[in-house]
Amino acid sequence: METLLLRRDDHGVVTVTFNRPEKKNAINATMWRELVQVFDEVEASRDDRVLVLTGAGDAFTSGADLTPGDGAENPTHGFGTAVHSMRIVGRTVLRLHELHVPTIAAVNGVAVGAGCNLALGCDLIVAADTARFSEIFARRGLALDGGGSWILPRLIGLHRAKELAYLADIISAAEADRIGLINRVVPAAELDAVVTTLARRIAAQPPIQIQITKRLLNQSLSVSMADAVEFEDIAQAGSFGSRDTAEAILAFVERREPRFTGE
Repeated sequence: METLLLRRDDHGVVTVTFNRPEKKNAINATMWRELVQVFDEVEASRDDRVLVLTGAGDAFTSGADLTPGDGAENPTHGFGTAVHSMRIVGRTVLRLHELHVPTIAAVNGVAVGAGCNLALGCDLIVAADTARFSEIFARRGLALDGGGSWILPRLIGLHRAKELAYLADIISAAEADRIGLINRVVPAAELDAVVTTLARRIAAQPPIQIQITKRLLNQSLSVSMADAVEFEDIAQAGSFGSRDTAEAILAFVERREPRFTGE
């Protein structure tokens, strides 16, 4: 791939690295397309259990590449062409949201605009203490995109979401943690180790049950309590018929760690 680095380990963890460090990993049209391709590959693989997004160099990603002729968010496009181009952005963030496998953003540096919202679109966000975040769109004469209008209110509430969007401030990792935008902050030198440990712990869990739990949580704000409980009942009934649940019970009785296969 031209713009991404992929690494798979023996634990089922796939690490995708934005790889345009000379441009702070700005996302051009090629990278948007390659991200969709990677997400499709991960979704189709039984061996991939966790996806990690991170950036090369000292940035996570500085957002969409606005260089004329290079990015999907190109100010020189006409309206019709711009709508067509922007739909690849929408398709990418929706594909990330819909991935069955758990996702983790390892934010190693600046994450702004669409890059910020790609990080926030992951299930967990771990940031280096040197990371910075911004919904910078207003400074660029743009409205929110990258799923930000949907993600932000759900993470931090409507009023805080409006504050970040209207002011377009760049905030520290510590401030992002304080307002509930991310899960945790760690020293920059420890980011890779912390995320690797976290990803492998999740990958060691029963994959199908984790995927079902992700779906139940993601839809929780759009269903009634009655529907949520019904979905849980059906999902749990399926779990009791699975080999992984039988393995978990046997491992508990035998006082050992279970070995889950996704069956």
